[in-house]
Amino acid sequence: MLKYIAKRLVMAAVTIFTVATLTFLLMNMIPGGPFNAEKALTPQAKAALEAKYGLDKPLSERYVTYMKGALRLDFGDSLKQRGRTVMSIITTKFPVSAKVALIGVAVAICIGVPLGCISALNRGKIIDNVIIVGATCGIAIPGFVVCTVMLYVFGVYLKILPTMGLSTAANYVMPVIGIAFYPTAYITRLMRSSMLDVLGQDYIRTAKAKGLSQVVQLFKHAMRNAILPVVTYVGPMLAYVLTGSFIVEKIFTVPGLGGEFIKCIQGQDYPVIMGTTIFLATIMVLMNVLVDVVYTIIDPRIKLK
Repeated sequence: MLKYIAKRLVMAAVTIFTVATLTFLLMNMIPGGPFNAEKALTPQAKAALEAKYGLDKPLSERYVTYMKGALRLDFGDSLKQRGRTVMSIITTKFPVSAKVALIGVAVAICIGVPLGCISALNRGKIIDNVIIVGATCGIAIPGFVVCTVMLYVFGVYLKILPTMGLSTAANYVMPVIGIAFYPTAYITRLMRSSMLDVLGQDYIRTAKAKGLSQVVQLFKHAMRNAILPVVTYVGPMLAYVLTGSFIVEKIFTVPGLGGEFIKCIQGQDYPVIMGTTIFLATIMVLMNVLVDVVYTIIDPRIKLK
């Protein structure tokens, strides 16, 4: 186990290094510069700013300096928010995004898993068809469409939910639904398919022959194996939610990392864009490692090599 974890961590480090390198190179290939939009700057002032932030140095030298700083979690200073470092922006804004995203993940799991089980246990019945149609619509409809519809119906037309910020518990309702909508639908279909496969296994028929109740069959025997594909999906889903929530945050004016990231893209604030990308990539890679390890806890038959 320890050997496998060490191997996966080394692979994760290589992946993160590759992402950091590609991000740095791609950002420096973009035409123009972060100070081009500031028309009031004289050529001398622009040159002074580039010298201050090291943008006048050769690309190779900037790359080495940046990677050394990244190893210390120092992604430099923001070019647009003078006096603020990239890490201070991330540590200030990310907890807000993480809170909304984690609530969305919890809602998706708590709703998607039971719906998938109910659909599988009632295969071919009306309730199964309704759940399948609902899950298919949830996968097909883009998140920004769901958010826009909710914003108009519940915020503008009915005026029962606030549309901006996170000042009260009611402010969380629409952003959380917008984030959880697609994952819930996907988990429902994933759980249904997995549960149908498990319910056809020999050990489930043996449990039925022993006269065990359906509840015992479901939760003691079927659930542990059926939920493995969902566990596989949870790692990437969490990363997807953290990054995909950027659009949701922008629509509902959530003061999280998403709105900050979009603003930095518009303003060509390269250090913040690179730092945020590397930070989110690191979360995604580590989540995948964690999911692989959790496999053995859920199902001891799986051996990590």
